Amino acid sequence: MVSERKPGWWYPYIFVACFLLVMAVNFTMAYFASSTFSGLSTEQPYEKGLAYNQTIEAVRKQDEMGWKVDVQVEPGANHSAHVTISYRDRNGNPVEDLSVTAQMVRPTAKGHDREVTLTRISPGTYATHQELPLSGVWDMSVAAIAPGVEYGLSRRILVP
Repeated sequence: MVSERKPGWWYPYIFVACFLLVMAVNFTMAYFASSTFSGLSTEQPYEKGLAYNQTIEAVRKQDEMGWKVDVQVEPGANHSAHVTISYRDRNGNPVEDLSVTAQMVRPTAKGHDREVTLTRISPGTYATHQELPLSGVWDMSVAAIAPGVEYGLSRRILVP
C-alpha cells in the first residue's frame, strides 16, 4: 500500500531555504563590504594622531601672526579652476617672498591628486589655473613658506 504524504510536508524545506537565502545575502554583503573600502581615510592614522598636539601648536603660532588671507576660486570650463590667494600681514601690508604650493585632493577618488605651485602675480598675491581631471568637490591644502615662516590653510572647492 502506498502511503500518502501528510499535507504541508514541504513547509520545513521552505523554512530552511529562506534561512539559506538570508545567509547567502549576508555573506555576499559582508564580502563586498570588506573587499571594497579599507576604512582608512588617511595614510598612517596612528602617527598623525600622535602628532595632533604639534598641529595644535602650529595653528596657535599661525593665529599669532595675524595674517589676513583672501582665497578666490573662480570656476572655468573643462573642469578648470583659477585660484588666487592674497596674503596680508597684521598691518595690511602684502607678505612678500613666499613659496606657495597647493595640494589638490579628490576626497572620493584616489589617483587624481596633484600638487601645484602658485605664481606671484602681484605683491602678496599668488595664483594658478588648473584643469582638473574630474568635476565635483576637491580639497585644496595650501602651504606658504618663507624663511622662518610657514602658513597653511585648507579649503573645499567645487569644480563644475
